[in-house]
Amino acid sequence: MVVALGEEHVRRLRECLANGGVAVFPTDTVYGLGCDPDCRAAVERLYQLKGRPPDRPAAVMFFTLSAALRALPELGERERAALRALLPGPVTLLLPNRDRRFPLACGPDPSVLGLRVPLLGRSLRPLRGVPGALLQSSANFSGGRDARRLAEVPAKLRQQADLVLDGGELPGVASTVVDLRDFGESGAWRLLREGLLPAQAVAHALTPC
Repeated sequence: MVVALGEEHVRRLRECLANGGVAVFPTDTVYGLGCDPDCRAAVERLYQLKGRPPDRPAAVMFFTLSAALRALPELGERERAALRALLPGPVTLLLPNRDRRFPLACGPDPSVLGLRVPLLGRSLRPLRGVPGALLQSSANFSGGRDARRLAEVPAKLRQQADLVLDGGELPGVASTVVDLRDFGESGAWRLLREGLLPAQAVAHALTPC
């Protein structure tokens, strides 16, 4: 079943993030758990809810590619070309974090940043109204199953989150993880996890960059 989000849902998500809350929300892959990436209390609470070790990094998500590019002005032209080729999409990109942005999301290595910009279909398109970044992890207990439906998100997470948004049934496959840390210098990249976007599609997208 498709559940369309509206402007009221987006307003509530924006308020939740601004007030240091933790939200369960739909993405283009699986249900996510998100908070303000610059609010230490919110990040620590998200990790505590998931039972996620504090030394494991999380991704930073933007809901539009333009917002991501504005937030990372230090990226080189080849890196920006790679982002335009792969995003928005069901991928997590590991990038060199030269200016040490979003340190709370980076775990023990602030030189690396994980970036997500989801491909929002019609029912999730209103999420583009969230202007800034959020720290994002899957809405499960650490090491647990990814949630395709809201009912598959552990009850404890749904009950203790400050906001829960139902986006209906999602693909249920995690994002593909691509390491682009050396891409700006040499054009080299590595596939760290094949998820919803096949490896062949990643290669095809990056070949012209």
